[in-house]
Amino acid sequence: MPDVMPDTTARTIPQPPRGIPLRWADDAALALVFLTRVPLPLTIPLAEGAAARAMGWFPLVGALVGLAGGAVFALASALNLPPLVAALLALAATVRLTGGLHEDGAADVADGFGGGRDIARKLEIMRDSRVGSYGVLALVFSVTIRAAALAALTAPMAVAALVAAGALSRCGLAAMAWGLTPARRDGLGAAQGKPAPATVLLAAVLGIAVAAAALTTTVLPALLPSILAAAVAVWLVAALARRQLGGHTGDVFGTAQQVAETAVLLTVAALR
Repeated sequence: MPDVMPDTTARTIPQPPRGIPLRWADDAALALVFLTRVPLPLTIPLAEGAAARAMGWFPLVGALVGLAGGAVFALASALNLPPLVAALLALAATVRLTGGLHEDGAADVADGFGGGRDIARKLEIMRDSRVGSYGVLALVFSVTIRAAALAALTAPMAVAALVAAGALSRCGLAAMAWGLTPARRDGLGAAQGKPAPATVLLAAVLGIAVAAAALTTTVLPALLPSILAAAVAVWLVAALARRQLGGHTGDVFGTAQQVAETAVLLTVAALR
């Protein structure tokens, strides 16, 4: 099949020299630049470990992505467009903002895990920029399920759900990078580095705080179940990656985000 998704390997992370301090604002800026297409200037050169520390700020970036999608959903609803159309437009906005980074990873993992017979072959397939049948099906189901869940919500609920899902689906990625070793030495996951426990804690606190702020006034019964759903989703993807590859890759991170986001949106829709 033709290449219909961006190649995540193109998003390389500069490897900084040792001994240069980096402020928390620079870590957050790096997270924004890495996870989105926002052309934000960075302090160069980066300090050692900047890429790993940036993972602590992933939930805030996810919340911003979700807020952008929620704004599109609210606007489409105000124009009296059908709920499913509003949901699809909202998801399209998030994909445009992130450049399809996570969707591309999920498609690659589906192709690799579905078509590879051993670790080497799985990694080879995942690195191929072309999308196969398993990848297409993964994208179809991902978009369809998330859109259906959003279409079941009112505009305020959908905005809250997208913000919470954006944050919670990214707060577990630091824990995954901390708990698993890279499956390949030259991949995006290896370049990201292993975050410190403090970074893992920061990501967890930010993700939960954002979800609480978003859902408390709209869908309060879904708050704790959504946190649990996201955690279980990331854990299941991590366990599958350990079994299939012996570790993580950048594509595995993208898959974990997609599965966790879907789980949160389904939870909110079920408990609205």
